[in-house]
Amino acid sequence: MVEVLITISIIVAVSALLTIIAKLIKQPPIIAYLFAGILVGPLFLNLIGENSGEVIQLFAHIGVAFLLFIVGLSLDIKILKEIGKVSIFAGLAEIIITGGIGVAIAIGIGFNNISALYIGAALAFSSTVLVVKILSDKKEIETLHGRLALGILIIEDFVAAIMLMIIPLISDGSFSSEILFKLLIGIGIIIAVFLISHYVLPFILNLLAKSQETLFLFGISWALLFASLFSYMGFSLEIGALIAGMSLASSKYNLDLGSKIKPMRDFFIVLFFVFFGSRLAGTISPEMIKYALLFSVFILIGKPLIVMSILKMFGYRKRTNFLAGSSIAQISEFSLIIVLLGYTLGHLSQDVMSLAVLIAIITIGLSSYSIYYSHYIFNKLSGLLNIFEGRKLENLREQEKHYDVILFGYHRIGYKLLQALKRMKIKFAVVDYNPKVIISLSKQKIDCFFGDASDKNFLDEIGLEKTDVIISTIPEESANIAILEMLKEKKINPIFIGTSEQPRYALDLYRAGADYVIIPQHLGGWYASEIIEKYGKDKKKYREMGRNHLHELESAKNSSNFNS
Repeated sequence: MVEVLITISIIVAVSALLTIIAKLIKQPPIIAYLFAGILVGPLFLNLIGENSGEVIQLFAHIGVAFLLFIVGLSLDIKILKEIGKVSIFAGLAEIIITGGIGVAIAIGIGFNNISALYIGAALAFSSTVLVVKILSDKKEIETLHGRLALGILIIEDFVAAIMLMIIPLISDGSFSSEILFKLLIGIGIIIAVFLISHYVLPFILNLLAKSQETLFLFGISWALLFASLFSYMGFSLEIGALIAGMSLASSKYNLDLGSKIKPMRDFFIVLFFVFFGSRLAGTISPEMIKYALLFSVFILIGKPLIVMSILKMFGYRKRTNFLAGSSIAQISEFSLIIVLLGYTLGHLSQDVMSLAVLIAIITIGLSSYSIYYSHYIFNKLSGLLNIFEGRKLENLREQEKHYDVILFGYHRIGYKLLQALKRMKIKFAVVDYNPKVIISLSKQKIDCFFGDASDKNFLDEIGLEKTDVIISTIPEESANIAILEMLKEKKINPIFIGTSEQPRYALDLYRAGADYVIIPQHLGGWYASEIIEKYGKDKKKYREMGRNHLHELESAKNSSNFNS
């Protein structure tokens, strides 16, 4: 146990140091984790012993489950209705063409048929996590090319998930009726999960959401339950975790669940990529490096060209085609998982696994630069890309979700402000962590998010950068400070109106950058003094105001905010 703790401590320390370096050179953390694995692996420090290796491998599988659960949370099937047949056709065609060429190259340079099939499969998929992360950072996830890229990635993830389901069942090299029966059982379980998520889970989640700790524990147990179930059924735990996430993707609690599980995912996923990097063992021969460069060039150049050609068939402009194609010029987490599964089942040698790690390092590293600087690269290459210019106007408009106002907290003050926002006829959304409030607002067709305003992971998901005014009626100073800090991190400057029940805390909010702070007692006193000054000793006016107030209280009696 001491050996395991010491090993994990060293791994985390090395990963943290390399992550800082990666951030400075604008590389994704995945690269740092892979290099950390290489550094602590047998090629260099050789710190992972037999005992610690087993524990780290277990933690790595848990990390994969959480990673794919969160990926599943973002894969709402409703998105397919927006991107339609374009992404479906492009995704399937890209997989077939890229995978087929990858198999041909692998066989051509001497790999056996089984290894070639695994290599082709690994080359066919792109990293949903990496692409979504970088496009989100660039505020391009809702652009036309962002939505097309996401659509293609969703199709790839579906196909990869099916492969992860089938590979363990055909490990003996045959596809018998028993295997087909197991596959049908797996499909039946998936259908049952989605039926339960549609008809039963909303009621359960509404009850669990009354306690954020309970909702958090439910998310963890839901992910691990289906990962374990699918593993027990003979499938891979990865598909189980992905299905668990997808079953909750359309829930109004998906953002809150994802934000709370991300810290756990981040820890365990470090160990996954470190474990995978540590598999880079044995001799890294010049021939292996040559093969890795060959496959990487194909992924970095060939895969974007394939996607651009397909999108051109649908009439999209060369700019959209280039930006979408360059986004997926890398191999995926699924690629690494598929190769690791093949290695675990004895289908692949250590050399093939090492080759996959090298390809991942090269393509993920270089493609992160190509995505970050895609607009600059396009401007430089625009004249050479006329062959990819579509002949008809783009038929999918860019739609960005924009709210004029985001209102945090529906209780008391928020209830009154919402009425004013309705009268102003502007676009707004409400954030609250009371499930009753969310249910009530959803019934009224009001855009709303369930989540904790003090959770920065959650704040990062709701589009603060596209908002003109942010109003927080939450009196807790920590929540208001968290929002202000997030605005500074995003380098945006919307109007921010906060709330504080204590004047000394209001001073802290002003110092932190708030434009105005509501102090209910002060406003109440000011309003009462205005009434007294206006009506003086006119009892009739006070009675009239009292009746109006009574009518308002009776109207609000059954609302979710009445007892707040």
